[in-house]
Amino acid sequence: MKKYNIWLLALILLLAQQTFAQSGKLKAANRSFESMSYIEAIRSYEDYLRTAKVGSPEMKEALTKLGYSYRKVQDTRNAERVYAELIEKYNKDLESEIFLYYAQALANNGKYKESQKMYSRYGEEQTADMRGRRFTVAYMDNSRFFQDSSTYKIDYLYTLNSRQSDFSPMYYKNGLVFVSAREEGGAIKRVFMQNQTPFLDLFMFPDTSELRKDNIVAAKQLGSVGGGSAFSASEKLESMAKEEQEKPLSKIEQFSKTLNSKYHEGPVTFFKDYKKLIFTRNNYNKGRSRTGTDGVTKLKLYLAVDNGKHWGGIVELPFNSDNYSCGHPALSPDNKKLYFVSDMPGGFGGTDIYVVDYRDGQWGSPVNLGKDINTEGNEMFPFVDENGNLYFSSDGIEGLGGLDVFFVEMKEGIPMSEIKNLGAPINSEKDDFGFITDGNRTSGYFSSNRKRGYGDDNLYSFRHGCRQLNILVYDSDSKKPLELADVRVLKNGINKELMVTGIDGKVTVCLETGTDFEFKIMKEGYESNGVSYGTFASSLKNQTSIKVYLEKSKAPIIKGTIVAEVNQQPIQGAVVTLQNEKDGSKQQIITGLDGKYEFQPKKEGEYSVTASKNNYAENTESLGKVKQSKKGPKTVEQNLGLVGQGDVFRLDNIYYDYGQFFIRPDAAKELEMKLVPLLKKYPNMRIEVRSHTDSRSSDAFNLKLSENRARAVVDYLAARGINTKRVVAKGYGEAELLNNCDDGIKCEEDQHQANRRTEFKILDVSAVGMN
Repeated sequence: MKKYNIWLLALILLLAQQTFAQSGKLKAANRSFESMSYIEAIRSYEDYLRTAKVGSPEMKEALTKLGYSYRKVQDTRNAERVYAELIEKYNKDLESEIFLYYAQALANNGKYKESQKMYSRYGEEQTADMRGRRFTVAYMDNSRFFQDSSTYKIDYLYTLNSRQSDFSPMYYKNGLVFVSAREEGGAIKRVFMQNQTPFLDLFMFPDTSELRKDNIVAAKQLGSVGGGSAFSASEKLESMAKEEQEKPLSKIEQFSKTLNSKYHEGPVTFFKDYKKLIFTRNNYNKGRSRTGTDGVTKLKLYLAVDNGKHWGGIVELPFNSDNYSCGHPALSPDNKKLYFVSDMPGGFGGTDIYVVDYRDGQWGSPVNLGKDINTEGNEMFPFVDENGNLYFSSDGIEGLGGLDVFFVEMKEGIPMSEIKNLGAPINSEKDDFGFITDGNRTSGYFSSNRKRGYGDDNLYSFRHGCRQLNILVYDSDSKKPLELADVRVLKNGINKELMVTGIDGKVTVCLETGTDFEFKIMKEGYESNGVSYGTFASSLKNQTSIKVYLEKSKAPIIKGTIVAEVNQQPIQGAVVTLQNEKDGSKQQIITGLDGKYEFQPKKEGEYSVTASKNNYAENTESLGKVKQSKKGPKTVEQNLGLVGQGDVFRLDNIYYDYGQFFIRPDAAKELEMKLVPLLKKYPNMRIEVRSHTDSRSSDAFNLKLSENRARAVVDYLAARGINTKRVVAKGYGEAELLNNCDDGIKCEEDQHQANRRTEFKILDVSAVGMN
């Protein structure tokens, strides 16, 4: 009996030791998980689960955290396995997010039908989250994501890709700057604990034309790779890429040793003159890192300046915070708006896209782009093309899985169209992001982890072909082609390009799926005509040409271009109104990128044309009487210039004698011709008169002199009947020289005189009560 008790006691002790050991394994795994060391957490949870008690609360906890850890390191196959086990064992006792995560993992692995069921289950439990409903419907038939696939050619950039992650390319002069965890920089790299990979730095490839040459060589070696098949990652290409990665990549260099630190850097965006940039970095500056109240080091945005030798003068943007992240910057073409990503409080989901104004070196307050863009998921990696339109990646909008790339037309920072999924082969079941392109989306670059899976983002290039639709314009009587007919293209009701028919009466348009096209055709001596064509329900292969016939007419055509007065560049998005002054009838259009407008009034009479746009002064010009001519139809051309808030105009002939501030006769003539008429035409406009001196004399003297010169202009305007409340005088002294004639530099008199100038800046175009 005693012997039995001894054995029983030993068994109890053994079981207790095993239980204690198991408990210790779970605690160790949880410590790794809480510290976000997900690779270590995965090892510990897998070890624990090999002997865990099936069906226990501890097993459920371990599986839940293990699945999340696999998500964080982008191992979707193991994430699918773990979530499947969770649902099998604890189906009725799970948080609803488990079904969302399982649905996402299934989609990441190309299992759309199974994913649809899990999205449906998630949607039943979380009715307020639209992802469940959207993805359930999308995966009933996902063929729409493949409609344009044959028009793209994708190339894997083996010249750029390394054994580590390479992603988020950005145009820089003739080359690319991108983010990489590679170790070619030479320094010993610290390891990022979440996935045990090196921290990220910025690298540069100087000439993209070399990339094209390398890909041509690769195509010859691999055989023809065309259409959408190039992204399928052939074994031969992968083997070749690995061989290349073993060689030193001499063309690739660190972008900046002063920007790259021991923490993460990138992505980056550049001002259009490439003299300034904004980049993402962990919360680290001037040798000091900071954490939030949760103990985590967040991401922040920083501005740096090229001083001719290196990138320096690093300053933190004012809307950063230690307690939330800001990153992934993208500047608008005019550098007046910065788009970025943040998980700051008040958003719609994980990370949202925000926009903030940047004027005269000052930052405004960030504004969330709203629920038209942002979802309950993650919106990331914005890019703004040369037309001001937005590309971004999201896992919250229905797509092929993971992060997909989306496109939306923008106007003044506001979405103007439905969001469009770019579809395959740009998008895949994996993460696709960091997309950059030209304004017509004919070529560009992006990053994806489609090739080798977790922790292995790679860079790709693409070229986009065209599905053609021919518009053929004929004379309705003779049936002969009409040359030099204007064909205005509208997409989804918005004015786009204006084309002109050739000798064969033809223009060619590139079709996009899911788009309503309208074509308005005009030619002097003919009645205008139009035709619509939708690709929502039509097969793009069914029709390649449309014939349009124009009838002869004596009605005149009114046309012109809306430009910015400050630089004579066309203005997109201006509302142009043609009004019959007798009966008040109106026609309206909104200008496209070319700033052009066209009307063909049906009635004779006095007409005026008005151009308007937010933050611009409305401009109206009388056209006089428009009527049919006995000599035949005619075209009336009226171009209009708009003056915008923030515009700075130089009064070229306002110069001053050295040390003087009185208005010279030549300066008075310039004021009478340019500034006085402008202020009288726009009685609600407010301006700042900005005076500058040369560098001779002391800084204090020059500042006072410039203030006196600006005040002299204000006094002159007051004498011409301009209310001085509308005019602010400001002197800048020698702070903004136009040339190198600084202190101690010998210059000719005409060089110094160029700096003694006066400008005026439009402060407000709609001030009230300033007459």
